Order: sequence, then C-alpha cells, then structure tokens
Amino acid sequence: MLFIKKQKILFTLLLLAVVFLFLVNISLGSVSIPLKEVVKGIFGQEMNKESWEIILWNFRFPKAITAILVGIGLSMSGLLMQTLFRNPLAGPYVLGLSSGGSLGVAFVILGTGLLPTYLSSLFLSSYGLVLASSLGAFLVLLAVLLVSQKLKDTMAILIVGLMFGSFTSAIVSVLAYFTTAEKLQKFTFWSMGSISNLTWQEISILSSLTFIGIAISFTVIKPLNALLLGEKYAKSIGVNYKKTRFLIIVATSILAGSITAFAGPIAFIGLAVPHMAKLLFQTSNHLILFWSTLLLGAIVMLVCDTIAQVPGNDLTLPINAVTSVIGAPIVIWLLVRKKRF
Repeated sequence: MLFIKKQKILFTLLLLAVVFLFLVNISLGSVSIPLKEVVKGIFGQEMNKESWEIILWNFRFPKAITAILVGIGLSMSGLLMQTLFRNPLAGPYVLGLSSGGSLGVAFVILGTGLLPTYLSSLFLSSYGLVLASSLGAFLVLLAVLLVSQKLKDTMAILIVGLMFGSFTSAIVSVLAYFTTAEKLQKFTFWSMGSISNLTWQEISILSSLTFIGIAISFTVIKPLNALLLGEKYAKSIGVNYKKTRFLIIVATSILAGSITAFAGPIAFIGLAVPHMAKLLFQTSNHLILFWSTLLLGAIVMLVCDTIAQVPGNDLTLPINAVTSVIGAPIVIWLLVRKKRF
C-alpha cells in the first residue's frame, strides 16, 4: 500500500514537472518572456508585447509540443525494444530505421543527380526531406518485417536490423564521399536533428502518428510483462508471440520512423529514459513503466531543448549534441550501477 502511494506521488510530481518545464521551455530563449505572460498567452489573453505573441505561437509553442512528441515517441520505442530483445542497450533505432531514413535524405541531398528530374523536383519541395526519410525508413521496416517472418529467433532480428543499419550507412558514406562540401554540410546539419522548424500542419501529422504508435504500444503491455521471463514462458501462458513481436516492431517503426522523418535522428533519449523510469519506480511492471516512460521522455526532451536554446543568447546548439551529452553519462552510470548488465 505504501509502495502504491509512493508511485502515485511520483506520477503527480512528474506530471507537474512536465507542465512546469513546458512553460519554462517557452519562456526561455534569445528573448526571455516572463512566465506570467506565457500563461496569459496560452489561455488566450492579450500579452503585454505583440512580439511576444508572435514568438510564442510561431516559434516557441510548436517547438515545445514537438519536443514532447519526440520525447515520448523515442522513449516508448526504447522501452519496447529493450523488452523485446531483453537487452538493456537496445534503442529505438536498432532495427535500422534511422539509417534507412538517413539513406532517403542522403539520396535527396547528396545524390539528387542520381534521381530522375521529376523525382528530384518532388523531393526538393517543402515536404521532400520528410517524404524521403519516411520512404527510407519504410523500406527498411518492410525488409525487417519480411525477414522476421522467416526467423524464429528474436535475437536474429536484432542482428538483421543492425546489418541493415550498417548497409545503409555504407551507402550514405559512399554518397558523402562523392558529393560537394555544400551538400555534405546540409546533410550534416540534418543529421544533428532539429525540432524548431516544424509547421502546425507537420506537427499535426507527427502527433497523429505518435498517437497511433503509443496506442499500439498500450495494447501489448500484458505480453511485454510476460516477455520479461522469456519467449517460452510467454508462449506457455497463451501469449501469441508472433503477433506481439509484429505489433512491437510496427509500433517502434511508426514512432521512431516518423520522428526521424520530421526531426532527424535524435540519439540517447530512447536508450536512457526507460532505464531512468525503471530506477525511479523500482518496478518491471509495464503498466507503470508505460506512463512513467512517457512522462520522463517529455521531461528529458524539454530539458535538453531548453539547454540547446542557450537562454539569453542568439546561439542554438544542435539538439543531438545536447541529448548525447546528457544521455551518454546516464547510460555509463547505469552500466556501472547495474553490473549484471
């Protein structure tokens, strides 16, 4: 009873932290907006300065929403992969989706000369990079799903995903070798990740895909608990293992693939946050881990984005650099703390 009460308090604190950090994230930046004015603006009241309203609705608010979507999507993907493969170092990109998305973008930015004229004009439009990344990730997903139908061993799927990742990375390297410095710089900027350039239409698409991925993840909570004790145990209590594995791969692909398409490959969030949830709540129950991972994912991503803005300065750091600087020490600390890993 005391343990359940502690969990309720933790959930309440996490929820309050999400709200507070959301407001702080909107408030801070090259132009600081008082928290009071931010609250007024969100509730539709007139702010003291018109410029603040423009900054709030055109830049800060969409970026904060994107940060939350990216945080919850990658964190949930990481939790699914770590449980499916029973590997604490599995992340949302182990299936090669990020590499597939990068390959699609690389073809557009680095290898436009290899594409027919009508395809080049299509991919160089406003949604071109998103479309290219989505197609690349989808093709890798299709390949992984086809291979997974032939393989009984789940660990073999992990190896296949890593091989697809290595294969696509090799092609990207070849394209990068033969391209111009200007195009290479553009691709490098994309690979650093960005959550600040999304329009409201793009955010609505990303939020819809994230909701679908989270909804599918919720349907496999009970099987995930069974998978902790191994594939044979899960089958012995009536879990449809093939169906569960398929749903987990699809959910991860929707979440990680859509985020890569809209925000680029963002590292360490999916790897570190599930471990933070397990340590904080001291449980392996996926019903609790499901909600705690979502909340912690939003919190960590909002903190990273706030740091990336370098409050009070016009400088903006690449979001991938900040997530790696924060995530890497967390993962190292977890490995030291949990020697059994």
